[in-house]
Amino acid sequence: MATRQRNTARALRQDDSGPEPTPRPVVAVQQSISETDDAVEFRSGEALMAFDADLRVTAWNEAAESLTGVAADGVIGRFCWEVLCATDERGGIECHAGCSNARLAREGWPVPTRDLWIRTSNGKKRVSITTVAVRGGEGPQFLHLMRNGQDSAGGLDQPGKPPPPPLTARQREILGLLADGVPAKVIASRLHLSETTIRNHIRGILTQLGSHSQLEAVAKARRLGILDA
Repeated sequence: MATRQRNTARALRQDDSGPEPTPRPVVAVQQSISETDDAVEFRSGEALMAFDADLRVTAWNEAAESLTGVAADGVIGRFCWEVLCATDERGGIECHAGCSNARLAREGWPVPTRDLWIRTSNGKKRVSITTVAVRGGEGPQFLHLMRNGQDSAGGLDQPGKPPPPPLTARQREILGLLADGVPAKVIASRLHLSETTIRNHIRGILTQLGSHSQLEAVAKARRLGILDA
């Protein structure tokens, strides 16, 4: 009996020193959840293109493929301006490496919806583009929501002069002074405002008119009837 008990005890000690059961991969699951939480997914019924602060495309949905005839594989990772090659109604280049709309969006300024011609597999197509800035995650992301010009509010493909963009009374006043060749510093003195405030108004004017310079803004304002020719 004593020998049997010793053998039983020895067997129990051997079982205790054996390999432990494989633990559940808790850490791996947590990492997977963390990566999922950090990932940003954009969903929209409209054609959507997302790009980062370097202007490289990070998302291109099925609606964008349908609108342009260009597959996502040929877009992701490229510069947004290379993909769209957008121009205005007079053929002026809007998408380029120094895009003012992208710069304004990066600086936190609201960018108005623009009616532009973009490159597609069947040539140029007129679309309405709305820009949205998304903050958070590893870095800022920017979205272009694109609507077919024929379906956009206001009938982009209808003949007639487009309505002028909304400018405040102060912006119109400053725009008129710019048209007369008055520099920002002098405008600030005349209106008893700081030069920083005047330059902020000028940025807002450029944004509303979709222009890259004060000269371009003045010329466009005259074409739209905002200023007397």
